[in-house]
Amino acid sequence: MKLLRRNFLHLAAGAAALPMSSRFAWAQAYPTRPVRIVVGFPPAGSNDIHARLIAQWLSERLGQQFIVENRAGAGGSLATETVVRAAPDGYTLLEAAANDSWNAALYDNLKFNFVRDIAPVASISRTAGVLVVHPSVSAKSVPDLIAYAKANPGKVTVASAGIGSGPHVYWQLFKSMTGVDMLHVPYRGGGPALADLLAGQVQVYFGVLTGTVEYVKAGKLRALAVTAAARSEALPEIPTVGEFVRGYEATGWQGIVAPKNMPTEIVDKLNEEIRAALSDPKMKARIVDLGATPFASSPAEFRKFILEYTEKWGEVIRAANIRAE
Repeated sequence: MKLLRRNFLHLAAGAAALPMSSRFAWAQAYPTRPVRIVVGFPPAGSNDIHARLIAQWLSERLGQQFIVENRAGAGGSLATETVVRAAPDGYTLLEAAANDSWNAALYDNLKFNFVRDIAPVASISRTAGVLVVHPSVSAKSVPDLIAYAKANPGKVTVASAGIGSGPHVYWQLFKSMTGVDMLHVPYRGGGPALADLLAGQVQVYFGVLTGTVEYVKAGKLRALAVTAAARSEALPEIPTVGEFVRGYEATGWQGIVAPKNMPTEIVDKLNEEIRAALSDPKMKARIVDLGATPFASSPAEFRKFILEYTEKWGEVIRAANIRAE
């Protein structure tokens, strides 16, 4: 009887171990077919470029094609919805970014909850903005601009790439912390906003560093400050907004997320490979060339970052009563 019981317990223990061992073997074999990385914006933008850099790295390291699929619309929400509804098997990933955190407060009718419905895999980079003015503007510093705007309330024009865009929410945070009153002029994208700024049709812009740094270096725009907590390697001589407005920090982020409930073994495998990419000198240099800073983290650290970021900007957006167009 004892022998039978011992055999039964042995078999039961072996059966309990099977799911764990099979999951481990599955993760070790992953990927066995091509993987999609969905991007919520058109080709050639910052999100798309980051996705393609990581896709190429993962393709070379893991022996399967990681294919970038652009699915633009609704501020990136269409792509995010596609991914959160996909099977959590590691074959559909999302190039997530700051817009996903902002959209949680901007849209009332989203069919998903970004924080609840994704599994953070790996962060990739942090992206700064830069406060620039047209050369015709007399302000040479952030204090100059604040003083000029307060002396001329509602007369200084500040462009954005649209309601709820990075330039818009960066401006809203600046407005709430300084009390300045500028006339907000939203455009349908950063390209048109930048074009009118260069032409002198608008005066101020919280541009994405990636898209504006060349115009600053060419003298076509004047940079007053970068929006990150630390100065940028791309414009090391330019101060931060926080050096004049204590506590101000506004940055974007890029990272890879998956549908919730994706096996931990696959999350860890992808995280390990992406962190290896971010330690590669050539990859680091490419990200810096884009005006960004490599940002490596564990899945748990990335989740904590997303939660805190979403909460911070949700408060800014709700306080300003910003709603998506």
